[in-house]
Amino acid sequence: MEEETRGKKSIFIGGLAEDVDEAVIYEHFSPFGDIVEVQLPSAATNPAQEADVKHRGFAFVTYSSAADAQDAIDNMDLNELHGKVLKVNLAKSVKAAIQPAQGNRAIWESEEWLRQHAKPLAQSGG
Repeated sequence: MEEETRGKKSIFIGGLAEDVDEAVIYEHFSPFGDIVEVQLPSAATNPAQEADVKHRGFAFVTYSSAADAQDAIDNMDLNELHGKVLKVNLAKSVKAAIQPAQGNRAIWESEEWLRQHAKPLAQSGG
């Protein structure tokens, strides 16, 4: 239950311009409540390159209360920041992001489906 409650305090901000940094996010999102954390994932795949590479175009902001997070969504979704329109909504829980969703995998990637439906190569005529 604790994790579910915490998830409702975190928002996802998509569509960030390249020149947006954590300070800009704090500046535009702190009027809605106390910010506990801002995460701005780097686009760098190599930590040594991190200084040269911009962020990935999205951020997560965690507020101290769910009401503050909802206020930020209500006020900032579809607003413009540095020339780009933002998409702001509740962040999905990390647990949901880690577990593969059945909806986005091909059915034949499932071992179960293969056992039931796929014939051995020798019997398939191939």
